[in-house]
Amino acid sequence: MAVGCRIKRNFERPDKELVEAFRGIPVANIDDQCGRIAAVDASIYPLNPKARLLGTAFTVNAPAGDNLLFHKALDMAQPGDVIVLANKGSMSRSLCGEIMSSYAKSRGLAGIIIDGCVRDSYALSQMDFPVYAKGVTPNGPYKNGPGEMNFPVSFAGIIINPGDIIVGDSDGLIAIRPEFAKELAEKARAYHAGEEKQLEGIHTRGEWPRPWVDETLEKVGFEFVD
Repeated sequence: MAVGCRIKRNFERPDKELVEAFRGIPVANIDDQCGRIAAVDASIYPLNPKARLLGTAFTVNAPAGDNLLFHKALDMAQPGDVIVLANKGSMSRSLCGEIMSSYAKSRGLAGIIIDGCVRDSYALSQMDFPVYAKGVTPNGPYKNGPGEMNFPVSFAGIIINPGDIIVGDSDGLIAIRPEFAKELAEKARAYHAGEEKQLEGIHTRGEWPRPWVDETLEKVGFEFVD
């Protein structure tokens, strides 16, 4: 099999229950439990901020500005998959638009994330289907290859493997290895519940106890001057 021009048909996907464990948990709370270094680069954003993303990574590694393998992925991916298109961060050409995204939605895919550009941005912003990208340009793509499908990819500052759990909201994206997912989901959900209690205290009583602030100020050696 030639490296740089290969397609893996099958890979292990996590149980649906494991994926669903992350539904409703903000990406920020998941990232907080990963040392605050696990999210993709801030350059990747949702075309429709209201469309939340949750699914299983179906990875594509493509040359800059080329979407040949992307088209094949649209036919091979399974319902619940997120097409992860690694495009070297190229901003030269759009790799999908309204038609490809509509087809992906019709097949039951969970979303599309691209470290490159899209077009038909207004249509995508109105769709109830999550598409994340780095930018927008009307310039269309090449369709020449080569590329790889369903091998690990470097995507906007992180490594994403086929079968990783992808979670996205208006803040950004995170990829989760299935072997860490159960414990991470439990910790992130508990952390989110704690934040909800803090918000309740702020809204109902105007209270937000943070003793660590004064403790840290004292430890650092701050002096209060009248």
